[in-house]
Amino acid sequence: MNEKFLYRAAYAGTKDFKQQDVKTANASGFGAAADDFMERGIDLNEMLINNKPATYFFRMNSDAMELSGIFKSDVLIVDRSIKATSGKIIVAAVNGELIVRRYQQTFNKAILCADNKRYKDIVMDEFSQFHCWGVITYTIHQLH
Repeated sequence: MNEKFLYRAAYAGTKDFKQQDVKTANASGFGAAADDFMERGIDLNEMLINNKPATYFFRMNSDAMELSGIFKSDVLIVDRSIKATSGKIIVAAVNGELIVRRYQQTFNKAILCADNKRYKDIVMDEFSQFHCWGVITYTIHQLH
């Protein structure tokens, strides 16, 4: 009569189990009333990436876009399928260097503008080697 029982959890820690294997579960009963209002988890890929084959991540290595909220060491989500139009922030290869700037298009020229007064605007002329690598759709900023 003085026997000691050691109870352990019904779930032993593997993901290979069915609800019928959990001894305390009532598999034939009704669900809880709150199950009707339950939401599924947040999938960041689904929320932040619209075109998966054309999307890549880019780490900002400059403070040129601080007034736009893009800081050094932020992770940028870049979509290559979006057309670079005036006012969008893009990743561009200019004369062999990758830069992040705001794209401004006028009738006869393109200007890459920094959102920091310490950097000058880059005016594209016929001698510039310019190629847009994509439009920035989101930035991931770590709070310390």
